[in-house]
Amino acid sequence: MMVEFASSAPTPEEMERDREIGRVLFAGEFNFVFGAQKLGQLPDPVLPEIAFAGRSNVGKSSLINALTGRRALARASSEPGRTKQLNFFELADRLTLVDMPGYGFAKAAKAVKEDWQGMMFSYLRGRPTLRRVVLLLDSRVELKATDQEIMKMLDRAAVTFQVVLTKCDVPKPAVLEAKLREVTGIVATHAAAYPHVLATSSETGMGIEDLRAELARLANPV
Repeated sequence: MMVEFASSAPTPEEMERDREIGRVLFAGEFNFVFGAQKLGQLPDPVLPEIAFAGRSNVGKSSLINALTGRRALARASSEPGRTKQLNFFELADRLTLVDMPGYGFAKAAKAVKEDWQGMMFSYLRGRPTLRRVVLLLDSRVELKATDQEIMKMLDRAAVTFQVVLTKCDVPKPAVLEAKLREVTGIVATHAAAYPHVLATSSETGMGIEDLRAELARLANPV
């Protein structure tokens, strides 16, 4: 589901206000709702949904845990590509976070990869409450062909997505700045992409407040 983008960046005062709103929201009650392995198992679409997508080992589970302040709410599989279900978590009865299976796992059979893409595309294209996909990219490595394919898939599905870089405590500042410029340029070529790229670290907390603020704007009002 596409949303209109803001015409101008928020002021520092507005950002500080939104960070506090995000802090309060993500400090609220947060519960696992359901894990769907098939489209027919999806829970009823009620709250606004934010889906998290990314390559296997991109740090998706760690980021969700950092956002919510929980250590093991979302669990990473020890075997990349093993998790094949959509996990739904409700936040304070105002927002649902959806943990999508990782993509790009090298050892998975071709049929598994095709099945993932088919199921994910059907979910993305047909979910009326989906407000945004948070697409995670590892700041330490080059952009992969599969990342580009997912962006094109999101364009085709007409789903707004926001790119968030993970593990940004690792690259040196100049390297990270270059990565941000590169990714921002790529994002600008995609019709469905939200223009603001965020740099985050689950280890240091970099960018976590700003991501909370971004997502809080999409939640149901109090």
